[in-house]
Amino acid sequence: MWNSKGSVLIYGMMLAITIIILGLALSPAVSEATTNARNVTVGDTLGMDCSNSTISDFNKATCVVTDLSLFYFIASLIFIAGGILTAKIVFS
Repeated sequence: MWNSKGSVLIYGMMLAITIIILGLALSPAVSEATTNARNVTVGDTLGMDCSNSTISDFNKATCVVTDLSLFYFIASLIFIAGGILTAKIVFS
């Protein structure tokens, strides 16, 4: 009924969509970890106190990189899913 190329394409699309859904499902956990890391240390939760204006330039740069981690996480998973889909289309 289906040729081999069509089956591989459907499988690749399913795999790519699964990776995208997994990334979006894990993004609240990454967002919460980022928020906890940027806030003030409270109890057992260690934070960098990024809202403090007297922290060093090194800590400010660390706060910026930590703030971008959610974007990098989601973008990398979408990039991986796109790569899988492209590989299935081109090389099958």
